[in-house]
Amino acid sequence: MDATEQRLRREQRSKKVALDSLETPALPAPKQQKWTIENSEELYRIQGWGDPYFSINAAGHITVSPQADRGGSLDLFELVESLKQRNLSLPILIRFSDILEDRIERLNACFSKAIARYNYDGVYRGVFPVKCNQQRHLVEDLVRFGKPHQFGLEAGSKAELLIALATLNTPGSLLVCNGYKDREYVETAMLGQRIGQLPIIVLEQVEEVELAIEASRHLGIRPILGVRAKLSNKGVGRWGGSAGDRAKFGLTILEILNVVERLKQADMLDCLQLLHFHIGSQISAISVVKDALREACQVYVELASLGANMQYLDVGGGLGVDYDGSKTNFYASKNYSTQNYANDVVAEVKEACKARELPVPTLISESGRAIASHQSVLVFDVLGTSSVPTENTIEPPSEEEHAIVQELYETYQGIHLNNYQEAYNDAIQFKDEAISLFNFGYLRLTDRAKIERLFWACCRKIQDIVRNEEYVPDDLEDLDRMMASIYYINMSVFQSVPDTWAIDQLFPIMPIHRLNEEPTCRGTLADLTCDSDGKIDQFIDLRDVKHVMELHSLKPAEPYYLGLFLGGAYQEIMGSLHNLFGDTNTVHIHLTPKGYQIEHVVKGDTMKEVLSYVQYDSEDLIENIRRRTEQALQDRRITLQESQLLLQHYEHSMSRYTYLSP
Repeated sequence: MDATEQRLRREQRSKKVALDSLETPALPAPKQQKWTIENSEELYRIQGWGDPYFSINAAGHITVSPQADRGGSLDLFELVESLKQRNLSLPILIRFSDILEDRIERLNACFSKAIARYNYDGVYRGVFPVKCNQQRHLVEDLVRFGKPHQFGLEAGSKAELLIALATLNTPGSLLVCNGYKDREYVETAMLGQRIGQLPIIVLEQVEEVELAIEASRHLGIRPILGVRAKLSNKGVGRWGGSAGDRAKFGLTILEILNVVERLKQADMLDCLQLLHFHIGSQISAISVVKDALREACQVYVELASLGANMQYLDVGGGLGVDYDGSKTNFYASKNYSTQNYANDVVAEVKEACKARELPVPTLISESGRAIASHQSVLVFDVLGTSSVPTENTIEPPSEEEHAIVQELYETYQGIHLNNYQEAYNDAIQFKDEAISLFNFGYLRLTDRAKIERLFWACCRKIQDIVRNEEYVPDDLEDLDRMMASIYYINMSVFQSVPDTWAIDQLFPIMPIHRLNEEPTCRGTLADLTCDSDGKIDQFIDLRDVKHVMELHSLKPAEPYYLGLFLGGAYQEIMGSLHNLFGDTNTVHIHLTPKGYQIEHVVKGDTMKEVLSYVQYDSEDLIENIRRRTEQALQDRRITLQESQLLLQHYEHSMSRYTYLSP
């Protein structure tokens, strides 16, 4: 482009800007209203996903009511500060045992109410799937809280069976044995009868029926057996494949009939007492539950008619959690309540049995997510931020400046309500032209810096307009994400919330304080790992998913704490040691009349511990460093003081938390 073309282009643009400014009156400045905690409640949707356990107090802090509406609450920010004074560094996983107790009571109360409503002659005996959270203190709490309800456990592996056999001590509670089984698994489960357990061995593979028959004959024990059916009705969402003809677990109708025939031949058909089905985790639509129940109930009554001694119907898991608070059939929500769920289970089973004049079974559910999700909160601090370069005032360029600098400045000056999309496209074009000229050596580094500063200023100005618009053009949908700051957080996504990385699971995340202040920044979260996937850039929203979240600007010398909620199911055990970031510090909090009591403190991994997981011996490593410092001393490459400081840091680090400390 020669000088004449550049001059004409600038003159045309100047005339257009002048005309546009005459046609479009200046917008009045929006009236600023004081930010309130009600604004924060609406923004972060805490009443949708947090009720009845989490809310915001007048100080702008999140409060936790572990006993729900039975009274008593804790200020989460103050609790975290108190834990820090006990030398517990962030990140901290805080488990509220009272919430776990309340979740068990609510689930059982819903089934009790449904049983009374429909005059159901049977009972409900829930079991907790150990795979959901195998941590010892949690499982022990769950067994203790479940005793009044004869709440049992479900094991999906041999190791989980060992946990359940040793931990479950509630008379009359059930131990449901699922998963792949070998001879030792089956015999161990059967022998559980001898120590007062009530194990039910669920046959999920055709080969397991022979294992059960042989073990029964060998031990002289008549086991309680069940079959897991592959229903034709599929679930929804990520785990929809848990049911259907190609499901991983379960028996087809033909295989179930073969099991019945084989047990009859072995004179063990009376041992077949349970039907189990599972249509997936986090079922968002109640219609899916109803369809599966209808099919399963027909399988149940048919098994009874074939002579099986049917006593139990296990409806599996799937009871959802409303992660985004929308109460819809969105995958991160659910369009039903726990009471709706219990009502449908009880009503459908009763109707099917009544039609065939059969006694109703004991109802079992394996609701792990719905029980364990709410009880833990992961709190972590923000270490710093990185933002795109924006300035409040942009100085006009001189006439000697490069033509693109001048034209981009004119674009910036002319942005208004009626032309912001055109201006955005122009700004993109100028930026691309500048990069091309720079790559060919026709643009100086200082000019490119000015163009980038102007480009981001244009984007900021356009973003301010777009935020007030009901409709946003497709071209500008990603503007918020492009302009978002990066908040660097003191945690590992792969260790603490692996589902956000692996399956794009949504969890509520929000500041735990400063909620009486307006969050003026938009950001995504980046963890400590050296991995581009170590980030969180999907957040709950009333409409689908948003890719930035509203955050506060950091204040010098003041901490900024974020909390991740509803993560108590699956996340802890599925975490990995990416970059050798280990387990976090964990505390168990119990509400008392005087405040709270710390029941358990589980210290997070030290560097020595995580190194041992990958077969390093800390003493060998220290000795290697000592030898190298001695050699460096002899070669005069290090002073004695420096060598001692290095050894002190090295040895001290071995005993420290794997996360960053202030």
